[in-house]
Amino acid sequence: MMEKQTKVDTVCSVATWLNNYLDYSKESQSSKTYDEKLATCKRFAKFIGKETLASDIDTSKGMEFLRGQFKKRTGYATNRDRKNLSAAWGWGRKYVPGFPRNENPFQDIDRFPEVRSPRYVPPEEDFWKVFNLAEGQDKVMLLTFLHLGARKGEVFRMKVDDLDLVTGSVNIWTNKRENGNKECDVLPLTNELRLAIKAWLESRRAKSPFVFVNTSDAEFALKYWGEPFKYRQHFMEKLCKRAKVKPFGFHAIRHLTATILFRAGQPLSVIQAILRHKSPTTTARYLHGLGLGQTREALSNVMEGRNFQLTI
Repeated sequence: MMEKQTKVDTVCSVATWLNNYLDYSKESQSSKTYDEKLATCKRFAKFIGKETLASDIDTSKGMEFLRGQFKKRTGYATNRDRKNLSAAWGWGRKYVPGFPRNENPFQDIDRFPEVRSPRYVPPEEDFWKVFNLAEGQDKVMLLTFLHLGARKGEVFRMKVDDLDLVTGSVNIWTNKRENGNKECDVLPLTNELRLAIKAWLESRRAKSPFVFVNTSDAEFALKYWGEPFKYRQHFMEKLCKRAKVKPFGFHAIRHLTATILFRAGQPLSVIQAILRHKSPTTTARYLHGLGLGQTREALSNVMEGRNFQLTI
C-alpha cells in the first residue's frame, strides 16, 4: 500500500499542478489576483519546464529561479513570486492527485531585500482639478472613490441594490480577505454623495443592476455598452494630463481619503473603519509618513529648550 502511494506521489507534472491551481484562482479570486498568479506561474513553468515532475522541485531549484528574478526585477516582485508559488504548492499538496507530500520548498526560502518607494498621494487640490474636468457618471464615480475610500473593484462591482438612498448607506463587498472570501461592510453615504448617485441613476440611459456602467458611444466600446467596468485603462491618466497634474490612479484616491481624515484629526480606529482594514497595522502603513511634519514639531516642542548639554 505504501509503495503504491509513493509511486502516485511522483507523477504530477508542473503543468498539471499549475493549471489546476490557476483554474481554482480564476474561479475564486479577483481578476487582479488571478492575473498576478498567472504571470508568476508562466515565469516558473518557463524556467523549470512544463513536463518536469513536481517531485523534482526542491529548495535549491526554487532559489535558483527566484535569484534569477531578483537580478532582473525587484525584491518586491521576487517576493510576490515566492509568495504565489508557496501558496500554489500548499494548494497542490491538498488537492492535486499525485502531488508530492514533502515540505514546501518555497516557504523555506528567505525573503529577498526590498526597497519600496512611498506610494504617491496627490494633493487634494489636484484631485479637484481632475474632478472638475470629469463629466456625468465619471464625476459621480470619482466622488464615490473619495467619499468611501473604496477600492477600484468595489466601486466597479457596486450594485443598485447595494444602495439605500433613503437612509443613506451602501453595502461594500470586498474579496480581499483570506482564501478569497467575500465580505460585506455597510458604510454611510454622505449627503453630497447620496444626492449625486441618485441624480445619476435617474438620468442614465443604461438600465443595469450595476451603478457604474459603460455608456460610451465610441465604436470600440459599443459591444460593452451597459456593462460594468473592469479596468478603465488610461482613464485617470488622460484626465490628469488634461488637468496638468502629476498622474495618479483610483487607488491613490483611497490613500487621499485616509490622508484627509488623518489631517482632520480623526483617530486611527475611525480611519480603519472607513478603509475596512481588518488590522490597525494595515491602516498605520497607509498613514506612514503623512504625519512627519507634525511629529517633528511635537518632538521640537517637547525636547528643545531643555537643560541638555552635549559632550563629545
